[in-house]
Amino acid sequence: MTDLTTLLEVGGPLAALGGGAAYARTNHPALYWSAVGGPISTVRLLSSYASVMEACGLTVAPSRLRVLAVKATTRREIRPVPPRRGIIRPTSTGLRLRLRLAPGQEPADVAASAERLRHAWGVHAVYVTTVKPGVVELRLVGFDVLRKVRMPRKLDAGLLRVPVALREDAVPFVRDYRAVPHQLTLGATLSGKSMYLRHLVAGLARQNVALVGFDCKRGVELAPFAPRLSALATEPDEVAELLPVLVKEMEDRYDLIRARQGIAPGTPDEEITSDIWGLPEHQRPFPVVLFVDEVAELFLVATKKDEERRDEMVTQLIRLAQLGRAAGIYLEVCGQRFGAELGKGATMLRAQLTGRVCHRVNDEASAKMALGDIAPEAVIAACAIAPELPGLAVAGDTSGGWSRIRTPYLSLGDAADICRETAHLVPDLPALKPFRPDVPVPPVKAPAPVVQPHPVTD
Repeated sequence: MTDLTTLLEVGGPLAALGGGAAYARTNHPALYWSAVGGPISTVRLLSSYASVMEACGLTVAPSRLRVLAVKATTRREIRPVPPRRGIIRPTSTGLRLRLRLAPGQEPADVAASAERLRHAWGVHAVYVTTVKPGVVELRLVGFDVLRKVRMPRKLDAGLLRVPVALREDAVPFVRDYRAVPHQLTLGATLSGKSMYLRHLVAGLARQNVALVGFDCKRGVELAPFAPRLSALATEPDEVAELLPVLVKEMEDRYDLIRARQGIAPGTPDEEITSDIWGLPEHQRPFPVVLFVDEVAELFLVATKKDEERRDEMVTQLIRLAQLGRAAGIYLEVCGQRFGAELGKGATMLRAQLTGRVCHRVNDEASAKMALGDIAPEAVIAACAIAPELPGLAVAGDTSGGWSRIRTPYLSLGDAADICRETAHLVPDLPALKPFRPDVPVPPVKAPAPVVQPHPVTD
């Protein structure tokens, strides 16, 4: 009886501890990793590093000098040499360590063994990046960071740089318009495309950037951000009027750049420029980011007159995509469906959009249109996105790199509040003033009536 009582006294706290750990692993994975998962994986890595490297084929034969030294000092068995391991650095989502490759190895050898390393050390995923020739970094992710997105506290933001999502390797996905000027973003209804757009608008609203919107769905997506927009078109007819103004603005900026290039001989090289970023700050015009929501609406036609208007609008969009970067005009083209069947100019426009983000789509053709020229495996990953994971997407660019990302939740009200608070940052662009959206003034609440005190009498 005494033994049973002792067992219950000991087993009760152990069961509660195990249940708490299981609950934390499911509902608070970051806390579980910091307290339990991280230390266990670190011990596994330290105790099995050499054997795991040998099992994965990441070891090489020792040098002759090493063999002679071992034979002269000890009688140990001469084993293959694994890559030299650096210090293990824990993070809130996993572990990081650097490996110095042995002679004859390359980063692709380590990347090919990433899945084996994941199982050997009990982590969610292993990612390999090249630091410099002969050195790679292993990023071990302890849990699925895309299941419940939590952006890092320190974000690398700046002018035209917006941390908009989290990558599957726990690194923020930053939309950098200076590096990737134009982008195509696709996604079906309820796929999270609008959430991605909200983060872009909210991030750019705090910067000295002009925001222009084309929203042919009567403005339901971009109208809440009207206080921060320099121009908004909600009908194809309005788009047809606004596009020539943007093209003229682009041409005027090119004239400004040419005037700077035509200065007197003997001018220092640093004062000669080919884009607006080389101009002096007091002469540099504000960058312009153009959001095109539901681009397919610009391609749809019903009559011969509509077809002529469509061809003109598409031509002007292509001109902006081809020449806008140097003038500081950037395109963010969004839609549910994008394919060659939209009409003349669709594939030519897509060719100018370097960045690609594909949320869940309704057909494989759209995924191929977005990612097919990047990597076939990216198309497969995009088609495998489940409807239960809104905001999950595959992001890549025409360099061939791609990764899975997920956007954190941002309500429409919060994004609209940010735009109202930053309405004073709307740049002064005279050409766009006729297209500035009307912002309704919120009604002023009447003050509450003052209650006068009554004297107390018998």
